Amino acid sequence: MKELIKEIKKKSPTMKFFQTYVFNKYLLTLIGFLVWMIFFDSTSFLVINELNGEIKRYEKQLDFYRTEYEKNDKFYRKLMNNKEEKEKYARENYFMKKPNEEIFILVVDSSKIAKK
Repeated sequence: MKELIKEIKKKSPTMKFFQTYVFNKYLLTLIGFLVWMIFFDSTSFLVINELNGEIKRYEKQLDFYRTEYEKNDKFYRKLMNNKEEKEKYARENYFMKKPNEEIFILVVDSSKIAKK
């Protein structure tokens, strides 16, 4: 029986292929290692890809906040260096007034505007 199996292994090209390539312990180890590194490891390809996406999203946020900071810093410097700008800002946003001055706040009815 064993001799018959040996003869089949020798003559069959598919068995020879399986013996040389598929059952090769080095190839199996390499395939197992690659599968482990791609899917299961804590530093797998999938995790690294997800972290790179987060980094890009945070870099976009950082750019947005930098531009907002620059805009607000520019406005602050303009406001602190110019007395007229400071007074204008205080009057418009905080309804401050000079002595002996009255402020009238006009409220527009939004329902009438929507009908037009």
